[in-house]
Amino acid sequence: MSGKVLYLSQADVEKVALSMEEIINVLEKMFKLKGEGKVEMPPKPGIHTQKDAFLHAMPAYIPDMNAAGIKWVGGYPANYKKGLPYITGLMIMNDPENGLPLAIMDCVWVTAKRTGAATAVAAKYLARPDSKTIGVLGCGVQGESNLEALMVVQKKVETVFAFDTYPGKAAGYIEKMKKKYPDVRFVLADQPKTAVVDSDIIVTAGPILLEPNQVIEPEWFKEGAFASPVDFDSYWKPAATQLADKYCTDDISQLMHYKHLGYFTDIPEIYSDLGDILAGKKPGRENGRERIICANLGLALDDIATGIILYQRAVERKIGIELPL
Repeated sequence: MSGKVLYLSQADVEKVALSMEEIINVLEKMFKLKGEGKVEMPPKPGIHTQKDAFLHAMPAYIPDMNAAGIKWVGGYPANYKKGLPYITGLMIMNDPENGLPLAIMDCVWVTAKRTGAATAVAAKYLARPDSKTIGVLGCGVQGESNLEALMVVQKKVETVFAFDTYPGKAAGYIEKMKKKYPDVRFVLADQPKTAVVDSDIIVTAGPILLEPNQVIEPEWFKEGAFASPVDFDSYWKPAATQLADKYCTDDISQLMHYKHLGYFTDIPEIYSDLGDILAGKKPGRENGRERIICANLGLALDDIATGIILYQRAVERKIGIELPL
């Protein structure tokens, strides 16, 4: 076999500099195609070498984008104790015509950005367009990327509440985000309630835990609010989750798989797959009073939709190293 494959390091991926708006747009297109049944994505198999850790294989094919590939990603909550990132891994993009690998790339940047972008797509259809307040619980990489993405689609945000179990992390987050969004008021929340009770949009972005310390009470979840639990149900008490008038997800079959594993033990009946809402099969938000939750689990489709435009841009800009196959 002859040929070459493009290798993109984490620095190369960042150098390509896809904008958050571009990623949101491509995910919006992807979710519509998913709702129309025009994609292929099997359930993601995984292995678990440590408690609450995972290594997942995530393949997907999007014919309309001529995009095929797989992500091999690990999430290890205890890595911070060793000075290592929570999320690490690689992506391989393949040529749909012949199966040959086109690119091997670091997946850390892609995972961070596409997760925030998926929240933004959900918020576009399920949050109130006049939302003025955002609560972020968990001020790490996902806390940053989710806010970045929400600021693209929510044009009236005035206040952001930030909470983290490590107060210094929340303070650092606010200092960093203030520079990026100088017109927004940032409030350091000394407890989870402060970050939730007055928020029109709530993002929980802690580690995914099988036995979590759920703290969000039902009375904190105000009428008309939208919530994106990036960390599954790690922050939400079942009684609070049950208040949702509509409980959505980015993939119903995948959520049911996780439910079988012991996550999402007490959630409302699932209203819709996000793709079905974008495809017009079901309405999104229908009034300003609905409490809506969209549990985005993180899809291989997110990665491959992002990965193909990242690969194409890298080729155009001659970024990366060509390696022999």
